[in-house]
Amino acid sequence: MSNCLSRIFRRPQAVPFLIAGLVGVAWICGVAPPAHIAAAEFRSALPGYQFRFPHDHGTHNEFQTEWWYYTGHLRAEDGKTFGFQLTFFRRAAGGEAVAGNPSRWSIRHLYFAHFAVTDEGGRRFHFAEKVSRAGIGKAGARTGRLGVWIDEWGVQADGDAHVLHAQAEGIALRLRLTPEKPPVIHGADGISRKGTAPGESSHYYSFTRMRTDGALTVDGASFPVTGLSWMDHEFGSNQLGREQVGWDWFSLQLADATELMVYQIRRRDGSVEPASGGTWIRADGTAVPLPRDAIVVDVLDRWQSPQSGGRYPGRWRIRVPSVRLAVEVAPTIAGQELITRRSTQVTYWEGSVTLTGEREGRAVSGLGYAELTGYAAPLRRRL
Repeated sequence: MSNCLSRIFRRPQAVPFLIAGLVGVAWICGVAPPAHIAAAEFRSALPGYQFRFPHDHGTHNEFQTEWWYYTGHLRAEDGKTFGFQLTFFRRAAGGEAVAGNPSRWSIRHLYFAHFAVTDEGGRRFHFAEKVSRAGIGKAGARTGRLGVWIDEWGVQADGDAHVLHAQAEGIALRLRLTPEKPPVIHGADGISRKGTAPGESSHYYSFTRMRTDGALTVDGASFPVTGLSWMDHEFGSNQLGREQVGWDWFSLQLADATELMVYQIRRRDGSVEPASGGTWIRADGTAVPLPRDAIVVDVLDRWQSPQSGGRYPGRWRIRVPSVRLAVEVAPTIAGQELITRRSTQVTYWEGSVTLTGEREGRAVSGLGYAELTGYAAPLRRRL
């Protein structure tokens, strides 16, 4: 803890970060409250949860950690293509000091956001980040309906559509995402398991196919775009297990109107956590849960970051024999690493990918996103 604090106070660029308070620093440095405190103050993700929409698009403050996550692929009128990511994280502070402090300046929730654009043709990756807190209007999330924001970045509901807006140096977006399928609930009995112990899970759903249109700015030039997006919303309260060091996650949108979500949590000994798995989504929107042994992921290549030194998988073969799917997945560009020094302090790879292969004996192609954590350093953070 003391080493982490000294690093933050020595860095001039970290000064805005200090508004988050020492509670946020403790989380970012990997110092979690004792398990009995977390259990007493926050609700665990347990079997039997009944989702209600649109209510569950809003915040769930009884859980300690939550995120709203959007990725997608955009095409300009001149044929240029781009990937984008816009993610908002909420972290509840908790503790007796917070509970007994009526001040509007009291730190009850911290908010973080990551915004990235991949210029696929130009082979450039742009990234920006934010951190703020609830209580003084700088950041927040609505209860019972979609709405989360930090300063001028945000997501709001407009009927069934999700309206995204963010801007940073040289990049901006304003997009309208309209679901083409109903929300997909991952896992079984309302929970997506991350481990075998009670409560090592989250409540997790996605919109896996969202028609997208709006405007994108890259290198200061703005233009209309259309495309296809994916949304994840996940909330829970428990840590990664002691032996878990990171995860590989994929969201794949096939051209035949099907989708595949895969997550593999890696253990310290190099094995895959048995609770890992995924979901196959048929063209009609029906979701089929997939256990870990129903999915085969082979790493075909590696990429080493010149910034962090992290050595990441760089290409994959993914097979799901039960649906007769075999595809090769490759990044659109290699360098899509996020080093989040001014927000979550986690280094990870999050990028746009393409896929080619076969399903049921016929050629298939598609687009997607991959997230790779724990390669630059073990991910000792709460989910």
